[in-house]
Amino acid sequence: MIPAIIISVLFLDQLTKFLASSFLRLNTPVILINNFLNLSLVHNRGAAFGILKNQLFMFVIISLVTIALILCHLKDKKRSFLSGISLSLILGGAAGNLIDRLRFGFVIDFLDFRVWPVFNIADSAITIGVILLSWELLCRKN
Repeated sequence: MIPAIIISVLFLDQLTKFLASSFLRLNTPVILINNFLNLSLVHNRGAAFGILKNQLFMFVIISLVTIALILCHLKDKKRSFLSGISLSLILGGAAGNLIDRLRFGFVIDFLDFRVWPVFNIADSAITIGVILLSWELLCRKN
């Protein structure tokens, strides 16, 4: 199940980024739901919310270290089912954004809810994975 989650996140992320890059014009929003959802192609050269712009080398290193640590933890037979799912989501998302950084020097973002910075499927998977992992850690009974 873990490889399927990682591959699914990576595939959906790269497919949607390819489609966004193919059909959207840079920094030109397409309104899908008025005052709620736009598709806006953005080349993000920073981290979340565009912070730390143009730190490509640092982001590549952080991504590689994160991926390596998650892979080590996924091999641990004592981990819970939920931590396996959450780490798989985080790994798939981190790999998706890493591919963009290595290919283009930036991350392709396109989902624009107008009240939040523009993001992508990889960012969503990472966020959901972190929320699930946090929930498990907070609720864990030792």
